Amino acid sequence: MARVLLSILLMLISGTLVAGQVHVEKVRTSTSDERTRVVFDLSGEAEHRVFTLQDPHRVVIDLSGAALDGDPASASAGLVENLRAAPRGETDLRVVLDLQQAARVQSFLVRPNDQYGHRLVVDLSPSEQRDEPVRTARDSGQRDFVVAIDPGHGGRDPGAIGPTGLTEKEVVLEVGRKLRHLLDEAPGIKPLMIRDSDTFVPLSERREKARSSRADIFVSLHADAVESGGPRGSSVYTLSQTGASSQAASMLAQRENTADLLGDVSLSDKDDLTRSVLVDLSRGATLEASVGLAAEVLQELAGVGPVHRRDVERAGFVVLKSLDMPSVLVELAFISNPEEERRLRQADHQWDLARAIARGVTSYAERHRPSGSQVASAREYEVQRGDTLSGIARDHQVSVSDLRSANDLSGDRISVGSTLKIPR
Repeated sequence: MARVLLSILLMLISGTLVAGQVHVEKVRTSTSDERTRVVFDLSGEAEHRVFTLQDPHRVVIDLSGAALDGDPASASAGLVENLRAAPRGETDLRVVLDLQQAARVQSFLVRPNDQYGHRLVVDLSPSEQRDEPVRTARDSGQRDFVVAIDPGHGGRDPGAIGPTGLTEKEVVLEVGRKLRHLLDEAPGIKPLMIRDSDTFVPLSERREKARSSRADIFVSLHADAVESGGPRGSSVYTLSQTGASSQAASMLAQRENTADLLGDVSLSDKDDLTRSVLVDLSRGATLEASVGLAAEVLQELAGVGPVHRRDVERAGFVVLKSLDMPSVLVELAFISNPEEERRLRQADHQWDLARAIARGVTSYAERHRPSGSQVASAREYEVQRGDTLSGIARDHQVSVSDLRSANDLSGDRISVGSTLKIPR
């Protein structure tokens, strides 16, 4: 049951409010066995920053252009021992939560609904204390496992639109940001956001950003839609070279692929680099790995809600082509279904979806994490006329991404007579 930490009095902290300043009208909290939730009721949207401090354990919340209308009293609930607040500079507000113990922190803004206005939600969950430090990928001789997170659509391309106007582009961006937060906390994993704002990014640029950052896997986020609005559930897709696995998959691929036309970007990607990668994809190694990744994610999503199909689907998505890394496209739900649109609006459900995808990704990463010590123990190979990077990788039974990483390559172009290090 929610407890009210603060009842804001109708007085000002510093006399006169700055024009346009956001009011913190109330602070509420609720507790459970798993977390303590602190909710700040706001008079409008406010940018915020959250970080933690130790000795003693504290959570600091900075709100830009905000003010508290009353003097906060000492209060405690769940993991929170006390709450303090004070102006920061001339226009901002700093809130400090004194904690009973170390905690993991997640924060997100929630838009108004029929009951509440704008809210900032801060979730605190107990963080296990260890006598020994947690080993990172760098400590254990492994490089970070890079996960490219690709929220679909954006900018002038809204994607699918729900019955009450919720757009696909805003939902997938919110889930993508939450997924990034979760993966950022996972040891040895480095998330890479392909799109982190409401901007249009052509499909070819999404792929190139992932490739140039040497991503190990690529996860594209979308929300499904049909005219009838009846279907529901999550789906996970991989690239198909031979045709879609169902009529629905074919129709979905056609719809998603037309997004590039909005940016006047040709879909006929026929340069040497693309052809080389597509040949590598056709050998099946990357596709097989993609199916393994997709299966991990689909299994976790089944624990959050219904899945539209229990098997991994295949379709010819342009965004997944030219990627020599395991790549999947996740349809979070049917935004055209009124009930699923309602759930997609909820920050809690967005977190649930992000957690499920994060669990699938981390499970896959644990079994396929590249070794950072590969370069030191590498063999050497002199490039011959007619060689391709994918062919050399195949002949030496290593992945293209590991071969590229061992030689500090951003693409697949190699020169005859050059020497490549072959990771063991």
